[in-house]
Amino acid sequence: MKYYIGIDLGGTNIKAGVVDENYNIIAKATCKTNLPRPAEDICADMAKVSLEAVEKAGLTVDNIECIGIGTPGIANSAEGIIEYSNNLGFDNVPVVELMRKHIDKPVYVENDANAAAYGEFVAGAAKGANNAVAITLGTGVGGGIIINGKIYSGSNFAGAEIGHMVIEVDGPQCTCGRKGCFEVFSSATGLIRMTKEAMEADKSSAMWEMSKEDDHISARLPFNAMRAGDKAATEVVNKYIKYLAAGITNTINIFQPDILCIGGGVCNEGDPLLVPMKELVAKEVYTRASKKNTKIVIASLGNDAGIIGAAFLGLSK
Repeated sequence: MKYYIGIDLGGTNIKAGVVDENYNIIAKATCKTNLPRPAEDICADMAKVSLEAVEKAGLTVDNIECIGIGTPGIANSAEGIIEYSNNLGFDNVPVVELMRKHIDKPVYVENDANAAAYGEFVAGAAKGANNAVAITLGTGVGGGIIINGKIYSGSNFAGAEIGHMVIEVDGPQCTCGRKGCFEVFSSATGLIRMTKEAMEADKSSAMWEMSKEDDHISARLPFNAMRAGDKAATEVVNKYIKYLAAGITNTINIFQPDILCIGGGVCNEGDPLLVPMKELVAKEVYTRASKKNTKIVIASLGNDAGIIGAAFLGLSK
């Protein structure tokens, strides 16, 4: 049996897992990222949690084939450098070189959304596809693209920023500097913003009382209120689905993947989200008359996608 280490380097937590050749995570370890601090210290902690996971798995470093790291930002996988990550405060950090000072094994680095997409491709909802796209609806909108079984990251390792295509010119401000990005509308953050706007416009909405019960305004609120028959909430959900379908249709029109999988907490809504969204995409996609169209599915690996994808980055490279 062959074993690999996958590391999910986040702004809050560093998570490492030992993954076997059948894509099963057999042990995990984690620690806080504790930003801001030097890259050397963070790499030392990535090595530390990796070794903890190896020990938990009842293995030694000699059993490990290679290590993969999924990181926020621009990861130059050819040179083993995190060129830029505003989340981590990194500029041109030679992460592979730093890691190999602690663990002398082959090390690979990739953008975290790309690593998660690769996880879904090798072991999750996109398994068996040749071309796939994964979109994560979280605080932002992350994207990962697999073409002919390989991660596509562009000529400058910054590819797959699906969240930053504009779907409404001069729309709401995005954190990237543009206006009207897919991310502004289809992230959980965007859904919460639209919910707050609808509540301000309709003081009689049931969402006011329901938000007091939950003690905050969440991305679940408009869906819960819609199910309770609230008109303002129903309008928010319909608006959210319309924009989500537009971004997904654009992505399908460009890449025509076998499978497009979407993940993130909002996907837990299931059919109330998926059924109308798929109907809109089917009407609008350029290949609507084709016998073979992209299959839209929910990502299946959850928070493990990044660890599994990172562990097998060596295969992609």
